[in-house]
Amino acid sequence: MKIAFLSDLHGSACAARAGLEAADAWGADRIAILGDVMYHGPRNPLPQGYAPAEVARLLNRYADRIVAVRGNCDSEVDQMLLEYPMMGDSALIATPEHDIFLTHGHIYCPENHPRLRPGTILAFGHIHTPVAGQSGDLFFFNPGSAALPKEPFPPTWGRYDGNCLEVVDFEGKVIKSCPL
Repeated sequence: MKIAFLSDLHGSACAARAGLEAADAWGADRIAILGDVMYHGPRNPLPQGYAPAEVARLLNRYADRIVAVRGNCDSEVDQMLLEYPMMGDSALIATPEHDIFLTHGHIYCPENHPRLRPGTILAFGHIHTPVAGQSGDLFFFNPGSAALPKEPFPPTWGRYDGNCLEVVDFEGKVIKSCPL
């Protein structure tokens, strides 16, 4: 199973479009959305292409492939525009190879997470910085932000194919990777 990861779109239609096109080109079976989808938040600048309603329209075309969680900037009003559930603080995708625990990162994160089975991947967003690695018997993965990345990183998305976690920029360059 191929899973694409998008996080911290913050209302950028440009970032949503780029992420969905990358997921399609890669042949993703599922798309994991790790929160902060529509609103930029009070501390962030407006991202390029800020158009939350357009983000909803783009994502809704993939509603049957999306598994999503709520970020700290997401609200019930956002859910009204989306055709897939996104208000949970966590979700689980079970693949033949791994359990993947999805969360935004403002509640659960590498330093504070529920008890997880060995080999589980904790996928999170929130910090706008790519992460791909292992600590103890868990894997930690953050695809970075497609809209508002922290320096020095470019806008990125993530991918999982059962054998590897990768953070990739929109030119196709692998920024971080972790074999599983």
